Amino acid sequence: MKFKQAKVLDQLPEQFFAKLVQKVTAKIASGADVINLGQGNPDQPTPQFVVEAMQAAVADPANHKYAPFRGLSALKQAIADYYGREYGVQLDPETEVAILGGSKTGLVELPLALMNPGETLLLPDPGYPDYFSGVALAQVKMALMPLERVHNFLPDYTQLSADVIKAAKLMYLNYPNNPTGAVATAEFFEETVAFAQANEIGVVHDFAYGAIGYDQHKPLSFLQTPAAKSVGIELGTLSKSYNMAGWRIGYAVGNADMIEAINLIQDHLFVSVFPAIQVATVAALNSDQSSVHQLVALYEKRRNQFYQAARKIGWEPCPSGGSFFVWLPVPNGYTSATFADLLLEKAAVAVAPGNGFGTHGEGFVRVGLLIDEPRFTEACERIAKLHLFDK
Repeated sequence: MKFKQAKVLDQLPEQFFAKLVQKVTAKIASGADVINLGQGNPDQPTPQFVVEAMQAAVADPANHKYAPFRGLSALKQAIADYYGREYGVQLDPETEVAILGGSKTGLVELPLALMNPGETLLLPDPGYPDYFSGVALAQVKMALMPLERVHNFLPDYTQLSADVIKAAKLMYLNYPNNPTGAVATAEFFEETVAFAQANEIGVVHDFAYGAIGYDQHKPLSFLQTPAAKSVGIELGTLSKSYNMAGWRIGYAVGNADMIEAINLIQDHLFVSVFPAIQVATVAALNSDQSSVHQLVALYEKRRNQFYQAARKIGWEPCPSGGSFFVWLPVPNGYTSATFADLLLEKAAVAVAPGNGFGTHGEGFVRVGLLIDEPRFTEACERIAKLHLFDK
């Protein structure tokens, strides 16, 4: 007996990153020494004190039971305390904090929790490809907000049509930005709150790279903006700031109605996250954050090293103020896909083509700052031999 999958699964987008990994894996299998600049998987270990907290928590039989459906109170309090210390934002841990099995889970389930089929979700273009998964599963419509270099990769709300604005119920933002590395300003967030209030649009700020800012500029939390909690929420993750990507732990904070919707849908989908992981997360959030500061310094050093190597061959990156990505234009005569394929085939250098992040990602590629020197220099030296940037 054969079974057909549900029609909604047929509407899911192709997994962009899975396809990229397949190409890189095939090139490695051919015997090539691939320098992988296309990945977004943190390469550093989880801080030892967090690992030790996890080990102790795993050994405690109290953590072998089901977790409370909505997470440990100690973790929700730690998240609220973290926001108070780091951003001066006051949160009620029971009504304004939700525990997530990684921020991706929240981003995909939010349209199911907050929207009805046929309603419109505003998405950044380019943007994180998994945003599209929530659109398909919730059977909502989407409208794209172009992120253009002329506007520092911030959406220009004046470019949206009146019909799109009227139809929109929810919008996603992401700063520091994946894939462009752009950061938001206080003025932009103030404009966003005013826009959302005027048009009754909920705001979801993906703050996955919130800890990673450069040039002595700490990225702003959306919730630092006056009245931000009246219109939206912010999603954070331990994946990037503490190298806990495989642990799958994150959170949503902000507007109490939106948090309740997230908690309600998760009551029916999950029984929270393994308690030992939550205990270790408390240790991470309550620490002095020195491990995070060291990590950010490493990424900034790598960014500067890559800038130097790329500029040496005539390849000028777009300014990157945060995240661990650099966004670069492709040379004349190539699309982002053909350029990425050429680098992998002829130079054994993998980059992520910009068109995988949306229509307005065309003409760019994304580089991850997730390897050490001298591989950045070697990658650029290999690319230089293709004479793509010769004047």
